[in-house]
Amino acid sequence: MIGRPALSSWAALLDYCTAAMARGENEEFRVLFLDRKNILVADEVQSRGTIDHTPVYPREIVKCALELSATAIILVHNHPSGDPTPSKADIDMTRDIIFAAKALGITVHDHLVIGRKGHASFKSLNLL
Repeated sequence: MIGRPALSSWAALLDYCTAAMARGENEEFRVLFLDRKNILVADEVQSRGTIDHTPVYPREIVKCALELSATAIILVHNHPSGDPTPSKADIDMTRDIIFAAKALGITVHDHLVIGRKGHASFKSLNLL
């Protein structure tokens, strides 16, 4: 997917994220970094955690976006339980990242939660 438009196909994006993360036994948080044409410039695992938590640091995400000259990001993490329903902590953390990124001109397109039983999109759920 590197060097290709990440947002040209919603199904391709979901297939990619599901294949990479749906069956993980521990939580993993990754960020898809995009340029101004929504071309994927990097897919980086920011952290790996336990069965129900992974630490996420908005400062590190924004720092990485700046280093990559990314103008937009898509946040993605998995729920090993299989249930992709966002938790209150997921929602709060996403708002912190949006706040930090916005100040530097970086757009958060979406936050996807991937589980064996499906996915959840913060954008579709009106949580962005």
